[in-house]
Amino acid sequence: MSDGDAWRGNIKARLYERVREHGYESITAFANERPTASLVALAEELGREDVAGVQVLSALLHEAEQRRQVTRFVRDVLVRMLSQTLPDGWPAVLDDANRFKVAKALGRWTGYTPETHQEQVARVGDALLSNPPAAGWRPLGPDDALLRTLLPDDEA
Repeated sequence: MSDGDAWRGNIKARLYERVREHGYESITAFANERPTASLVALAEELGREDVAGVQVLSALLHEAEQRRQVTRFVRDVLVRMLSQTLPDGWPAVLDDANRFKVAKALGRWTGYTPETHQEQVARVGDALLSNPPAAGWRPLGPDDALLRTLLPDDEA
């Protein structure tokens, strides 16, 4: 991005215009086709000069709230954080370097999680650290079986 262009004009209209140009009706549908892409990568695909990752995140959350799928959104963000930080999957050994990578992914995930799901996210993080998944585990989307077990859908 350059010179704050992402914050000029009607951000929401620009996002939806770009998504429609890519052949999708929603930010969620666009993102679902790229389940391990970072928020920044999604933003750059929509407009390198005038779309920011945080705008994509906000739009995804808004759509999830409208669809009553916030828990799925939370899992989706975790997948993106893990893919970005642990591209080869869960480490076989949690030495200091790998523990830092895991903590970075979980910390960023927590920061992007709505207040309504903070307690669940804390429990999931604790569970992943106390009972680590198999070495190489790499969720490829928010419907990963382990993630759905740790953070099941609960919206009405």
